[in-house]
Amino acid sequence: MDIHSDYSKRVVLNHQDLPWISSPSVGIERRMLDRQGDEVARATSIVRYEAGAKFPTHTHEFGEEILVLDGVLSDETGNYPAGTYIMNPPGSSHAPFSEKGCTLFVKLRHLGPEQIEREIVDTHSAPWFQGMVPGLTVMPLMRQGAGSTLVRWAPQTYFNPHKHYGGEEIFVVDGVFEDEHGRYPAGSWIRSPHMSLHQPFSKEGCTIFVKTGHLLGVN
Repeated sequence: MDIHSDYSKRVVLNHQDLPWISSPSVGIERRMLDRQGDEVARATSIVRYEAGAKFPTHTHEFGEEILVLDGVLSDETGNYPAGTYIMNPPGSSHAPFSEKGCTLFVKLRHLGPEQIEREIVDTHSAPWFQGMVPGLTVMPLMRQGAGSTLVRWAPQTYFNPHKHYGGEEIFVVDGVFEDEHGRYPAGSWIRSPHMSLHQPFSKEGCTIFVKTGHLLGVN
């Protein structure tokens, strides 16, 4: 299965416009943003667990990143409510479930040997740091290798034009993100290729998940 698998092309969509597709586990559905492969796939998805749904124990050969959007995700190591970021490194295994249901932003099979230790961040309590322009604050998430970051834009915040070496991926968690190419409300996903150029801003304010530098040499 190939969905938006040409990483040299810019992709913009809102997951709320996509259908839910059943997974092999009862009560777990996915909206597929990009995908290379079938059930074992390099993929970016929105994943929804119904109350009581569970996934059997499985190993992430090339790792996994999760941002819990709503509800509570659980596994044998603990409970992870909305706002939790989880990085499961390559070779790790778990058996996730949700007692009351949850929705997740998930990236699979894109990590490398520099990610060794599991990382968990509670974005409700982790510190924010001043960004490169007034009105912009950042929260580092994954700290090993190509970083993932939460970025918060105050209303009427404008950034400088810039290029992304190795590309950029954005998921709009809340609010409205914008650039000269368009307006992206909550639920939008934007993947921009290596050396793409834009000038982002937010008139209304927003919070976005950002990952940069991970698309170079991907095919």
